Amino acid sequence: MRHILGQDGAIDTLQAALRAGRFHHAWIFHGPTGVGKRSTAEALAAILLDPDAAPNLSGMIDVDPQGRTSHLVAAGTHPDVHVITRRLAEFSSDPEVRRRKQTNIPVGVVREFIVEPASRSGQGHAGSRASKVFIIDEAEYLEDTAQNVLLKTLEEPAAGTVIILVTANEDMLAATIRSRCQRIAFSPLSEKSMAQWLEQRGVAPGAAERRWLLRFAQGSPGLAAEALEHGLHDWFAQIEPSIRAIDAGGYPADLAPTCGKLIEGFAAAALKANPNASKEAANRTAADYLFILLAREVQDRLARALSAGEDLEPLLAVLDLIHESERMLDSHLNLGQVFENLVIQWANLFDRSVAAN
Repeated sequence: MRHILGQDGAIDTLQAALRAGRFHHAWIFHGPTGVGKRSTAEALAAILLDPDAAPNLSGMIDVDPQGRTSHLVAAGTHPDVHVITRRLAEFSSDPEVRRRKQTNIPVGVVREFIVEPASRSGQGHAGSRASKVFIIDEAEYLEDTAQNVLLKTLEEPAAGTVIILVTANEDMLAATIRSRCQRIAFSPLSEKSMAQWLEQRGVAPGAAERRWLLRFAQGSPGLAAEALEHGLHDWFAQIEPSIRAIDAGGYPADLAPTCGKLIEGFAAAALKANPNASKEAANRTAADYLFILLAREVQDRLARALSAGEDLEPLLAVLDLIHESERMLDSHLNLGQVFENLVIQWANLFDRSVAAN
């Protein structure tokens, strides 16, 4: 766990539980996207499964980073570490599950990749703290039936089984799930920790891009990494002039089509890299990036308006519009129409605002 940045409170809680010798079988790691929840879960899995895990010089229970367990977990090939994601539907033995759009984690995935392997004996060695570890990433996407099925495993876990639910929105988990888990909160990283992360990654963008990247990530190394990987600063450069046009009371007819082209290009690249990937899931990922981009710009303008003593209501209303647009996509409305509607309502707000001044 020595490599986890900026989550001292979460690490201290886990270390205390490890030292106590009676490790709980179910955990929820909750907090913003990309702040180290899954990385911590994988580091914890290595500690639980490695019989040689022991206190290091600082007193932290850890594993040899060059050891076999560490390598297997990092490579995703440890036989007793099961990572559950929406993409697992691609590998289901059930053709019906494989045909799903991967917008959630269906009950078929839970039955095949959690319930069934949890019933088998793990390959853990004598002296290890667990025999099997299940990490459910983006657990908020578990459909209701899947949560009900998972609940039975949480209530009667096989000996040595540890289940970790990683989520950016724990309120979407059933109360019965939450009540059976120990909860650990993860927070956005400080500016100092983010600077350390950039240094470790060897990332040295120009001053303007660095400022944009830190504003976009808001303490999330995961979001920063995705922004760098997918060129989201270039996305920002394409849509920012349209946002300025709205600020001035205009209607940028090209903003929604530009968003559509960015989403289209992202999905095409995702399908080229993985022909079995879900186009719908790729579209939603790209849309989420755009929602974050737009929200960050509005938040930046809110901060400036607050400092200048200006009216905040139009900007607060825009944030509500962005959140409503996200909910509209959750209801499977047409993606192009959702962005067109967002732009029209946003422009109308500022048209009235400018006229009033």
